[in-house]
Amino acid sequence: MSANHKLIVSLSPHEKGQDSTQKIMWTVAIALLPALLAGTWVFGLAALKVTLLAVIFCVGLEYFVQRFMLKTEVTVSDGSAAVTGILLAFNVPAGIPWWQLLVGSIAAIGIAKMTFGGLGKNPLNPALIGRVFMLASFPVHMTTWPVPMQNLLSLGVDGKTSATALGMLKEAKGALSTISLPNHMDLLLGKIGGCIGEISAIAILIGGIILLLRKVITWHIPVFYLSSLFAFTGVLWVMNPGKYADPLFHLLAGGAMLGAWFMATDMVTSPMTVKGQIVFAVLGGVLCGAIRLFGAYPEGCSYSILIMNAFVPLIDKMMKPKAFGKEVNYGGQ
Repeated sequence: MSANHKLIVSLSPHEKGQDSTQKIMWTVAIALLPALLAGTWVFGLAALKVTLLAVIFCVGLEYFVQRFMLKTEVTVSDGSAAVTGILLAFNVPAGIPWWQLLVGSIAAIGIAKMTFGGLGKNPLNPALIGRVFMLASFPVHMTTWPVPMQNLLSLGVDGKTSATALGMLKEAKGALSTISLPNHMDLLLGKIGGCIGEISAIAILIGGIILLLRKVITWHIPVFYLSSLFAFTGVLWVMNPGKYADPLFHLLAGGAMLGAWFMATDMVTSPMTVKGQIVFAVLGGVLCGAIRLFGAYPEGCSYSILIMNAFVPLIDKMMKPKAFGKEVNYGGQ
Protein backbone atom coordinates (compact mmCIF):
# COMPACT_ATOMS: atom_id res chain seq x y z
CA MET A 1 0.00 0.00 0.00
CA SER A 2 1.38 3.43 -0.95
CA ALA A 3 2.09 6.16 1.57
CA ASN A 4 -0.85 8.13 0.18
CA HIS A 5 -3.35 5.50 1.20
CA LYS A 6 -4.53 4.28 4.54
CA LEU A 7 -6.99 1.53 5.37
CA ILE A 8 -9.92 2.36 7.62
CA VAL A 9 -11.13 -0.77 9.42
CA SER A 10 -14.62 -0.85 10.90
CA LEU A 11 -15.27 -3.13 13.83
CA SER A 12 -18.45 -5.21 13.90
CA PRO A 13 -21.31 -3.74 15.96
CA HIS A 14 -21.85 -5.48 19.26
CA GLU A 15 -25.27 -4.11 20.14
CA LYS A 16 -27.96 -6.72 19.65
CA GLY A 17 -30.91 -5.62 17.54
CA GLN A 18 -34.53 -6.01 18.53
CA ASP A 19 -35.45 -8.17 15.54
CA SER A 20 -35.39 -11.96 15.70
CA THR A 21 -36.30 -14.73 13.31
CA GLN A 22 -39.44 -15.41 15.30
CA LYS A 23 -40.52 -11.77 15.28
CA ILE A 24 -39.88 -11.39 11.55
CA MET A 25 -41.70 -14.58 10.58
CA TRP A 26 -44.80 -13.85 12.63
CA THR A 27 -44.86 -10.33 11.20
CA VAL A 28 -44.90 -11.89 7.73
CA ALA A 29 -47.74 -14.17 8.83
CA ILE A 30 -49.73 -11.16 10.02
CA ALA A 31 -49.05 -9.35 6.75
CA LEU A 32 -50.51 -12.34 4.88
CA LEU A 33 -53.84 -12.09 6.72
CA PRO A 34 -55.44 -9.58 4.29
CA ALA A 35 -54.79 -11.96 1.38
CA LEU A 36 -56.17 -14.86 3.42
CA LEU A 37 -59.32 -12.88 4.20
CA ALA A 38 -59.72 -12.03 0.51
CA GLY A 39 -59.27 -15.67 -0.49
CA THR A 40 -61.83 -16.75 2.11
CA TRP A 41 -64.26 -14.09 0.90
CA VAL A 42 -63.99 -15.42 -2.68
CA PHE A 43 -63.66 -19.18 -2.09
CA GLY A 44 -65.24 -19.61 1.34
CA LEU A 45 -64.26 -21.93 4.16
CA ALA A 46 -62.50 -24.27 1.73
CA ALA A 47 -59.69 -21.69 1.46
CA LEU A 48 -59.33 -21.61 5.24
CA LYS A 49 -59.25 -25.39 5.39
CA VAL A 50 -56.48 -25.66 2.79
CA THR A 51 -54.42 -22.97 4.54
CA LEU A 52 -54.81 -24.58 7.97
CA LEU A 53 -53.88 -28.01 6.61
CA ALA A 54 -50.81 -26.65 4.84
CA VAL A 55 -49.60 -24.98 8.04
CA ILE A 56 -50.19 -28.16 10.07
CA PHE A 57 -48.39 -30.30 7.48
CA CYS A 58 -45.38 -27.98 7.18
CA VAL A 59 -44.96 -27.42 10.92
CA GLY A 60 -45.50 -31.13 11.67
CA LEU A 61 -43.00 -32.23 9.02
CA GLU A 62 -40.33 -29.83 10.22
CA TYR A 63 -40.84 -31.00 13.81
CA PHE A 64 -40.62 -34.64 12.74
CA VAL A 65 -37.42 -34.14 10.71
CA GLN A 66 -35.67 -32.15 13.45
CA ARG A 67 -36.84 -34.31 16.35
CA PHE A 68 -36.56 -37.83 14.96
CA MET A 69 -34.42 -37.75 11.81
CA LEU A 70 -31.77 -35.08 12.35
CA LYS A 71 -32.08 -35.21 16.17
CA THR A 72 -31.34 -31.49 16.41
CA GLU A 73 -32.97 -28.59 18.22
CA VAL A 74 -36.63 -28.20 17.28
CA THR A 75 -37.20 -24.66 15.98
CA VAL A 76 -40.76 -24.75 14.67
CA SER A 77 -41.71 -21.99 17.10
CA ASP A 78 -39.73 -19.50 14.98
CA GLY A 79 -42.68 -19.38 12.58
CA SER A 80 -40.76 -20.10 9.38
CA ALA A 81 -42.53 -23.42 8.75
CA ALA A 82 -45.90 -21.79 9.38
CA VAL A 83 -45.12 -19.04 6.84
CA THR A 84 -44.06 -21.68 4.32
CA GLY A 85 -47.38 -23.45 4.87
CA ILE A 86 -49.37 -20.25 4.34
CA LEU A 87 -47.48 -19.37 1.17
CA LEU A 88 -47.83 -22.91 -0.16
CA ALA A 89 -51.59 -22.76 0.41
CA PHE A 90 -51.72 -19.36 -1.28
CA ASN A 91 -50.21 -20.93 -4.42
CA VAL A 92 -52.77 -23.71 -4.88
CA PRO A 93 -56.51 -23.83 -5.71
CA ALA A 94 -59.03 -24.00 -2.86
CA GLY A 95 -60.21 -27.41 -4.06
CA ILE A 96 -56.85 -29.20 -3.89
CA PRO A 97 -57.08 -32.67 -2.23
CA TRP A 98 -55.46 -32.88 1.20
CA TRP A 99 -53.06 -35.66 0.26
CA GLN A 100 -51.69 -33.65 -2.66
CA LEU A 101 -51.16 -30.76 -0.29
CA LEU A 102 -49.25 -33.13 2.00
CA VAL A 103 -47.00 -34.13 -0.91
CA GLY A 104 -46.35 -30.46 -1.65
CA SER A 105 -45.51 -29.85 2.01
CA ILE A 106 -43.02 -32.71 1.96
CA ALA A 107 -41.37 -31.18 -1.12
CA ALA A 108 -41.30 -27.74 0.51
CA ILE A 109 -40.07 -28.69 3.98
CA GLY A 110 -38.42 -32.07 3.55
CA ILE A 111 -36.65 -31.45 0.24
CA ALA A 112 -36.28 -27.71 -0.32
CA LYS A 113 -35.57 -26.71 3.29
CA MET A 114 -34.43 -29.44 5.68
CA THR A 115 -32.28 -31.31 3.15
CA PHE A 116 -30.00 -28.28 3.07
CA GLY A 117 -29.90 -27.88 6.84
CA GLY A 118 -32.97 -25.82 7.61
CA LEU A 119 -33.76 -22.12 7.72
CA GLY A 120 -31.02 -19.89 6.36
CA LYS A 121 -29.36 -22.62 4.31
CA ASN A 122 -31.95 -23.39 1.64
CA PRO A 123 -30.97 -21.98 -1.79
CA LEU A 124 -34.51 -21.99 -3.23
CA ASN A 125 -37.81 -20.74 -1.88
CA PRO A 126 -39.46 -23.77 -0.17
CA ALA A 127 -43.07 -22.76 -0.84
CA LEU A 128 -42.39 -22.31 -4.55
CA ILE A 129 -40.58 -25.65 -4.73
CA GLY A 130 -43.67 -27.23 -3.19
CA ARG A 131 -45.91 -25.49 -5.74
CA VAL A 132 -43.93 -26.45 -8.84
CA PHE A 133 -43.57 -30.01 -7.54
CA MET A 134 -47.34 -30.23 -7.18
CA LEU A 135 -47.89 -28.64 -10.59
CA ALA A 136 -45.63 -31.23 -12.21
CA SER A 137 -47.15 -34.13 -10.25
CA PHE A 138 -50.83 -33.17 -10.22
CA PRO A 139 -51.40 -30.87 -13.22
CA VAL A 140 -55.15 -31.49 -13.42
CA HIS A 141 -55.98 -30.62 -9.81
CA MET A 142 -53.46 -27.76 -9.77
CA THR A 143 -55.20 -26.14 -12.74
CA THR A 144 -58.79 -26.80 -11.65
CA TRP A 145 -60.08 -23.46 -10.38
CA PRO A 146 -63.25 -23.26 -8.23
CA VAL A 147 -65.89 -20.77 -9.31
CA PRO A 148 -65.60 -17.61 -7.17
CA MET A 149 -68.31 -16.63 -4.70
CA GLN A 150 -70.08 -20.02 -4.62
CA ASN A 151 -70.67 -22.45 -1.74
CA LEU A 152 -68.80 -20.17 0.65
CA LEU A 153 -69.83 -22.10 3.77
CA SER A 154 -68.75 -25.46 2.41
CA LEU A 155 -65.40 -26.99 3.38
CA GLY A 156 -65.18 -28.52 -0.08
CA VAL A 157 -65.77 -27.28 -3.61
CA ASP A 158 -68.12 -28.53 -6.28
CA GLY A 159 -67.17 -29.81 -9.71
CA LYS A 160 -67.68 -26.46 -11.45
CA THR A 161 -64.53 -24.69 -12.55
CA SER A 162 -63.62 -21.27 -13.85
CA ALA A 163 -60.73 -19.93 -15.87
CA THR A 164 -58.04 -17.68 -14.44
CA ALA A 165 -57.28 -14.34 -16.03
CA LEU A 166 -53.91 -15.54 -17.33
CA GLY A 167 -55.44 -18.83 -18.45
CA MET A 168 -57.94 -16.96 -20.58
CA LEU A 169 -55.12 -14.90 -22.04
CA LYS A 170 -53.13 -18.00 -22.95
CA GLU A 171 -56.14 -19.73 -24.51
CA ALA A 172 -56.81 -16.69 -26.69
CA LYS A 173 -53.48 -17.34 -28.47
CA GLY A 174 -52.98 -13.71 -29.29
CA ALA A 175 -56.53 -12.99 -30.43
CA LEU A 176 -57.76 -10.77 -27.60
CA SER A 177 -60.82 -9.70 -29.56
CA THR A 178 -62.25 -13.21 -29.18
CA ILE A 179 -62.34 -13.16 -25.35
CA SER A 180 -63.53 -10.91 -22.55
CA LEU A 181 -60.77 -10.49 -20.00
CA PRO A 182 -61.55 -9.52 -16.39
CA ASN A 183 -61.39 -5.78 -15.83
CA HIS A 184 -58.75 -4.17 -13.66
CA MET A 185 -61.15 -3.58 -10.76
CA ASP A 186 -62.05 -7.28 -10.57
CA LEU A 187 -58.33 -8.12 -10.56
CA LEU A 188 -57.70 -5.55 -7.86
CA LEU A 189 -60.48 -6.81 -5.59
CA GLY A 190 -60.24 -10.51 -6.42
CA LYS A 191 -63.54 -11.38 -8.10
CA ILE A 192 -61.84 -13.99 -10.28
CA GLY A 193 -60.69 -17.59 -10.26
CA GLY A 194 -57.17 -18.50 -9.24
CA CYS A 195 -55.01 -19.60 -6.35
CA ILE A 196 -56.16 -18.79 -2.83
CA GLY A 197 -53.71 -16.02 -2.01
CA GLU A 198 -53.05 -14.36 -5.34
CA ILE A 199 -56.48 -13.17 -6.43
CA SER A 200 -56.74 -9.79 -4.70
CA ALA A 201 -53.98 -7.34 -5.57
CA ILE A 202 -55.20 -4.77 -3.06
CA ALA A 203 -55.06 -7.29 -0.19
CA ILE A 204 -51.50 -8.21 -1.12
CA LEU A 205 -50.52 -4.54 -1.33
CA ILE A 206 -51.86 -3.98 2.19
CA GLY A 207 -49.70 -6.85 3.42
CA GLY A 208 -46.70 -5.49 1.53
CA ILE A 209 -47.13 -2.08 3.16
CA ILE A 210 -47.18 -3.77 6.56
CA LEU A 211 -43.84 -5.43 5.76
CA LEU A 212 -42.38 -2.10 4.66
CA LEU A 213 -43.61 -0.24 7.73
CA ARG A 214 -42.24 -2.96 10.01
CA LYS A 215 -38.96 -2.87 8.04
CA VAL A 216 -39.09 -6.60 7.38
CA ILE A 217 -38.35 -5.92 3.69
CA THR A 218 -37.14 -2.98 1.64
CA TRP A 219 -38.89 -1.58 -1.41
CA HIS A 220 -36.21 -2.48 -3.94
CA ILE A 221 -37.21 -6.03 -4.92
CA PRO A 222 -41.01 -5.60 -5.21
CA VAL A 223 -40.77 -2.24 -6.98
CA PHE A 224 -38.11 -3.28 -9.48
CA TYR A 225 -39.69 -6.70 -10.08
CA LEU A 226 -43.09 -5.22 -10.85
CA SER A 227 -41.60 -2.31 -12.80
CA SER A 228 -39.60 -4.59 -15.08
CA LEU A 229 -42.65 -6.81 -15.63
CA PHE A 230 -44.68 -3.67 -16.43
CA ALA A 231 -42.03 -2.36 -18.83
CA PHE A 232 -41.50 -5.69 -20.62
CA THR A 233 -45.19 -6.38 -21.18
CA GLY A 234 -45.85 -2.71 -21.87
CA VAL A 235 -43.44 -2.57 -24.79
CA LEU A 236 -45.10 -5.56 -26.44
CA TRP A 237 -48.56 -4.14 -25.74
CA VAL A 238 -47.65 -0.86 -27.44
CA MET A 239 -46.31 -2.79 -30.42
CA ASN A 240 -49.40 -4.97 -30.79
CA PRO A 241 -52.32 -4.18 -28.43
CA GLY A 242 -54.54 -6.64 -30.28
CA LYS A 243 -52.28 -9.54 -29.35
CA TYR A 244 -50.86 -8.63 -25.94
CA ALA A 245 -52.69 -7.55 -22.77
CA ASP A 246 -51.87 -4.20 -21.23
CA PRO A 247 -49.09 -4.06 -18.60
CA LEU A 248 -51.42 -3.16 -15.73
CA PHE A 249 -53.33 -6.38 -16.42
CA HIS A 250 -50.09 -8.33 -15.98
CA LEU A 251 -49.32 -6.58 -12.69
CA LEU A 252 -52.72 -7.36 -11.19
CA ALA A 253 -53.31 -10.84 -12.65
CA GLY A 254 -51.85 -14.10 -11.41
CA GLY A 255 -49.14 -14.36 -8.80
CA ALA A 256 -47.03 -11.31 -9.69
CA MET A 257 -48.07 -9.28 -6.65
CA LEU A 258 -47.81 -12.18 -4.22
CA GLY A 259 -44.47 -13.24 -5.64
CA ALA A 260 -42.97 -9.75 -5.71
CA TRP A 261 -43.94 -8.81 -2.15
CA PHE A 262 -43.78 -12.09 -0.25
CA MET A 263 -41.57 -14.61 -2.07
CA ALA A 264 -38.97 -12.75 -4.08
CA THR A 265 -38.21 -10.76 -0.91
CA ASP A 266 -37.37 -13.87 1.11
CA MET A 267 -34.17 -12.82 2.89
CA VAL A 268 -32.66 -16.30 2.68
CA THR A 269 -33.01 -16.73 -1.09
CA SER A 270 -32.53 -13.13 -2.27
CA PRO A 271 -29.30 -11.11 -2.66
CA MET A 272 -27.73 -9.35 0.31
CA THR A 273 -26.85 -6.02 -1.30
CA VAL A 274 -29.18 -3.38 -2.71
CA LYS A 275 -27.47 -3.52 -6.11
CA GLY A 276 -27.82 -7.29 -6.12
CA GLN A 277 -31.48 -7.07 -5.19
CA ILE A 278 -32.13 -4.68 -8.08
CA VAL A 279 -30.44 -7.00 -10.58
CA PHE A 280 -32.31 -9.97 -9.11
CA ALA A 281 -35.67 -8.17 -9.33
CA VAL A 282 -35.26 -6.70 -12.81
CA LEU A 283 -34.23 -10.00 -14.35
CA GLY A 284 -36.98 -11.80 -12.42
CA GLY A 285 -39.68 -9.46 -13.71
CA VAL A 286 -38.51 -9.83 -17.29
CA LEU A 287 -38.41 -13.61 -16.93
CA CYS A 288 -41.94 -13.61 -15.54
CA GLY A 289 -43.23 -11.64 -18.52
CA ALA A 290 -41.32 -13.77 -21.02
CA ILE A 291 -42.66 -17.03 -19.58
CA ARG A 292 -46.21 -15.67 -19.53
CA LEU A 293 -46.14 -14.45 -23.09
CA PHE A 294 -43.91 -17.00 -24.82
CA GLY A 295 -43.81 -20.05 -22.54
CA ALA A 296 -46.09 -23.05 -22.30
CA TYR A 297 -47.54 -22.03 -18.91
CA PRO A 298 -49.85 -19.04 -18.50
CA GLU A 299 -48.08 -18.03 -15.26
CA GLY A 300 -44.36 -17.40 -14.93
CA CYS A 301 -43.91 -15.81 -11.50
CA SER A 302 -42.95 -18.95 -9.58
CA TYR A 303 -40.44 -20.09 -12.17
CA SER A 304 -38.89 -16.64 -12.55
CA ILE A 305 -38.24 -16.39 -8.81
CA LEU A 306 -36.82 -19.90 -8.55
CA ILE A 307 -34.53 -19.31 -11.54
CA MET A 308 -33.26 -16.10 -9.97
CA ASN A 309 -32.86 -17.87 -6.60
CA ALA A 310 -30.34 -20.13 -8.33
CA PHE A 311 -28.36 -17.09 -9.48
CA VAL A 312 -28.23 -15.42 -6.05
CA PRO A 313 -24.77 -16.80 -5.10
CA LEU A 314 -23.35 -15.44 -8.36
CA ILE A 315 -25.08 -12.08 -7.90
CA ASP A 316 -23.80 -11.83 -4.33
CA LYS A 317 -20.27 -12.64 -5.49
CA MET A 318 -20.38 -10.01 -8.22
CA MET A 319 -21.94 -7.35 -5.97
CA LYS A 320 -19.94 -8.20 -2.83
CA PRO A 321 -18.96 -5.08 -0.84
CA LYS A 322 -15.58 -4.60 0.82
CA ALA A 323 -15.42 -6.82 3.87
CA PHE A 324 -13.66 -4.75 6.51
CA GLY A 325 -13.21 -1.19 5.31
CA LYS A 326 -12.33 1.03 2.40
CA GLU A 327 -9.20 2.54 0.96
CA VAL A 328 -9.00 6.32 1.40
CA ASN A 329 -6.61 8.70 -0.38
CA TYR A 330 -5.43 11.41 2.01
CA GLY A 331 -3.63 13.41 -0.69
CA GLY A 332 -0.14 12.71 0.60
CA GLN A 333 -0.80 13.56 4.23
